[in-house]
Amino acid sequence: MTNFFRDLTLKPQGVIVVLAAFLPIIAIVAMGPAVPAMIQHFADDPDARAKVPAMIGAPGLAMAILAPFAGLLVDRFGRRPLLLACTALYGVFGAAPLLLNDLDHIYYSRLLLGVSEAGILTVVNTLIGDYWDEKGRKNWLFLQGLLGPFLAGFVALIVGYATAVQWNGVFFVYLVAFPIWAMMFVWLFEPKQAAAKGVAIAAEIDAPKPPFPALNLAIIASVTLFCSMLYYVFIINGALVFREVGVTEPQTYAALIFIPQFFILAGAGLFKLLSNHSYTVQIASFLALMGAGLAAMGVAGTPAMMAAALIVQQTAAGMAVPTLINWTQSKFDYHHRGTGMGMWTAAFFLGQSQSPRLVHVLDAEVGSMQGAFLVAGCAALGGAAVAGLMGMMSRPRVAQA
Repeated sequence: MTNFFRDLTLKPQGVIVVLAAFLPIIAIVAMGPAVPAMIQHFADDPDARAKVPAMIGAPGLAMAILAPFAGLLVDRFGRRPLLLACTALYGVFGAAPLLLNDLDHIYYSRLLLGVSEAGILTVVNTLIGDYWDEKGRKNWLFLQGLLGPFLAGFVALIVGYATAVQWNGVFFVYLVAFPIWAMMFVWLFEPKQAAAKGVAIAAEIDAPKPPFPALNLAIIASVTLFCSMLYYVFIINGALVFREVGVTEPQTYAALIFIPQFFILAGAGLFKLLSNHSYTVQIASFLALMGAGLAAMGVAGTPAMMAAALIVQQTAAGMAVPTLINWTQSKFDYHHRGTGMGMWTAAFFLGQSQSPRLVHVLDAEVGSMQGAFLVAGCAALGGAAVAGLMGMMSRPRVAQA
C-alpha cells in the first residue's frame, strides 16, 4: 500500500478531482433523509408528496439532456474555465432553496443545479483522462471508489442533523462547493498549459486531430445506458423487493442491508485487481456479478437469502462506475475526450431516470418485484455473455506454422 501511494502522481489534482466528482452524488445522497421533513413543511400543497421526489430527480434529468453539450464546450473552449464556472454555480443553485419557500421555485433551482452538475462531471472525468496515463487513471478511480461510500455516509450524517434543525437545512451541504472551487482555482491547470508549466501529463495535445470516433461513441452510450439501468434497479427498488420476503419495517430493512452495503468497497478492490485485464473482461465481470446478484434476489425466499444476494449485487455496484469510466476514457483522445465523457454522463443519468420505469413495467408484466429483479438479472447475465464473446473474438490469434 505504501508503494501505491508513492506511485500516485499529481496528488493535489487527484484529491480535487475525487472531491469534485462527488459533488453530483450529493444531489441524491443528501436529499433522501430530508424528504419527510420537506413533505411535512409543504403539507398545505396537495401535490407535495409527488413534487418533493420529483425535485430530487430533477438534476439527473438536466444532466441527461445537457451533458453532451457540456462535452462539446469542453473540447472547444477548454476544461478549467467551464469547471470553475459550473462549480461556483453548483454552490449558488444548490444552496438557493435556503432562501426559497415555494416547491415550484425549488424544483427550478434543482434543474439549474443539474446544469452545473453536467459540466462538473463531464470536465472532471475528462481531466482524469488528460492528466494521467492508464495506470494513473486506474489508481485514482480506485481511490474514488473507496472514498465514495465514506463520503456518502458522512454527508447523510450531516444531513440528518441539519434537517433536524430546520426543514431546509440539507441545502447548507451544497456550500461545500465554494472551498472546492478555491482548491480548483489554485491547483487545477488547463492541459494545454501543462507543457509551459513543465508538468508531465498523459494527453497528447499536439498530436494531429483524428476523425471523430462516432462508432465508439455509439457503443459506449449504448453499453453505459444498459449498465446504468441495471445499476439503479436495487438502489431505487430495494425496499420494495425486500418487502416481498416479509421485511416491512424500515429499521429491519436498514439492519439487513447495513453489512452488504460495505461490499461496494470490495467492488472497488475487484476493479483494481481486474484493471490489468482487457476492458471486455472487466465489463463482463461486472455484468456477471450484477446479474447473479439481481437474479438471486429474484428467487430468494427469506430475508437472509436476500441479504446474501445483495452482497453479490453490491460488489458489482462498486465496480460499475470506475469500470465504465476507465473504458470510456480509453476510447477518446484529447481532442474528443470531452464530447465522449459528456455522452457517457448523459447515458448514465438517462439510465438513472429510465430504470424505475423499466422495473415498473417488468413488475406489472411478471406480477412481482422479485420477478422484475429476476428478469433484470438474466438480462445482465446475457450482457456478460455477449461481452465475454466479444472479448474472445478480439483476442489476437497465434499464427500457426
